[in-house]
Amino acid sequence: MKLLIICFTTIMNLSNFKTMSTPNYTITFQVSQSPEHVFKAINNPRGWWSEQIEGPTNKLDALFSYHYKDVHRCKLKIIEFFPGKKVVWLVLENEFNFTKDKSEWVGTKINFDISQKNGKTQLTFTHSGLVPAYECYDICSDAWANYIMGSLKRLIETGQGKPNPYIPAINSAAALKGGQHE
Repeated sequence: MKLLIICFTTIMNLSNFKTMSTPNYTITFQVSQSPEHVFKAINNPRGWWSEQIEGPTNKLDALFSYHYKDVHRCKLKIIEFFPGKKVVWLVLENEFNFTKDKSEWVGTKINFDISQKNGKTQLTFTHSGLVPAYECYDICSDAWANYIMGSLKRLIETGQGKPNPYIPAINSAAALKGGQHE
């Protein structure tokens, strides 16, 4: 009986270890601005992620789309929205032009958790489901580091982020493809 308990305990510990060995992608930083200010900046992804975002980005159940040239397109839904505390986006659709599995992000969640720590506002960004096993992990984690630690943090602290610029040719090409001309 003791051997059975030891084996069961070992199996449970190994299964927990496996879960811990494939962490989600997470970045944390602190700023002196208020949680409300940080929340407002997060919900302005045109100011820090891309000017090429279509749809509302500042309310629960909102659907919006992101695209960057022909490299990356995705459709997201805001599934949690707690002012000054938390925002979560669910990736509904995704397409990369640089991976075998174009839809690696589908079903993943992009979390922004805001808290206060040592008199500062702390933002913890977690892309739940973006794990090292994904082909896009290295490229995506580098990109998120740039957008979150660079552009979003800069938007929060200075009011000016560095999003991907708006590229009118993308809209023109899409309109022409659909038979509409500008």
